[in-house]
Amino acid sequence: MQPHFRNRFYQVTTFLILFFGITSISFVAPESRKKVVHLFNGKDLKGWHVDVPDMDKNPVLSSPFIVRDSLLVSLGTPRGHLITDKIYRNYRLEVEYRFSAVPGNCGVLVHASKPRALYGMFPQSLEVQMEYQDAGDFWCILEDITVTHMDKRRGPKENWGTTEGKARRIINLTNGSEKPLGEWNTMVIECQDRSVKVWVNGELVNHGTDCTADRGQIALQAEGAEVEFRRVDLTN
Repeated sequence: MQPHFRNRFYQVTTFLILFFGITSISFVAPESRKKVVHLFNGKDLKGWHVDVPDMDKNPVLSSPFIVRDSLLVSLGTPRGHLITDKIYRNYRLEVEYRFSAVPGNCGVLVHASKPRALYGMFPQSLEVQMEYQDAGDFWCILEDITVTHMDKRRGPKENWGTTEGKARRIINLTNGSEKPLGEWNTMVIECQDRSVKVWVNGELVNHGTDCTADRGQIALQAEGAEVEFRRVDLTN
């Protein structure tokens, strides 16, 4: 507690004790008042919308995003995204996930904005990779970010970019933080101003600064493999 808050607290406490006989007071520090938002409520996809290009072409296709046994499930196909209706800034996102059948690809997109901006599929965003054994990589999708040792983790500078054909992948700091196939993983993504940090199962696996966006929607991918999510919580 900051000194001026502490002094004021003691003054108010003394007044209440002397004049009202109150002997028990609890004080909640400002930093503990953060709000937790359960982006997935365990029942339905309220607060999200589906963007799957193939469903536009073929209306009989079913959505790849369903709720099954109180889990949010990305079936993997047809490929597309489940996107929050709201825009978020300065938050900590905690996602518990697992590949339920076979290992494959998926991702969490932060700072998402323009839909279908790349390949007619991916929204403009920064992707935090969930692909099996590569969890925590950054993929730049018309947004960019800076990391340490960029040349080693992204390749030659002349190839860097955020569009088709450019070096958009930034390899994470370490491998081996994911649990064996079928077990639950916890990914934490902290977006603060233009900084993005990523932890997988408690290990810091990526940290970028000077991101070209500092707010946007959040999206989950359907990208070929079935993935189950049992928690998608946002704290801000």
